[in-house]
Amino acid sequence: MTRLLIAFLALAPLAACAPAYQTAPDPVPAVAPLPPVPVGGISGLEAREPDACHAKDYLSALGQPGSTIPALGVTRDYRVVEYRGIEPQEYDPLRIVFRLDAAGNIYHIDCG
Repeated sequence: MTRLLIAFLALAPLAACAPAYQTAPDPVPAVAPLPPVPVGGISGLEAREPDACHAKDYLSALGQPGSTIPALGVTRDYRVVEYRGIEPQEYDPLRIVFRLDAAGNIYHIDCG
């Protein structure tokens, strides 16, 4: 009887280390498939039409100071992007974008 009691007391701490029961692993959540890519290109991108804003009409302003832009008589929306300036990323193919260099002169004109 004493041996049985000693064996029980010796094995009791080991029983505390073992899990009381086995559990099934958590099920892996299903991952939704990606939406199909349109045949014409990548979703979310807009097609850029060549010179839809008629930027070529203002090429004579290249090299002039940015302060002359209001005097050009631009009849559609336009944006002036200063040197190292922050430019919003919404694209409008009909808007003219005047880009200025470090000296404040117009160095590029495009649509966007």
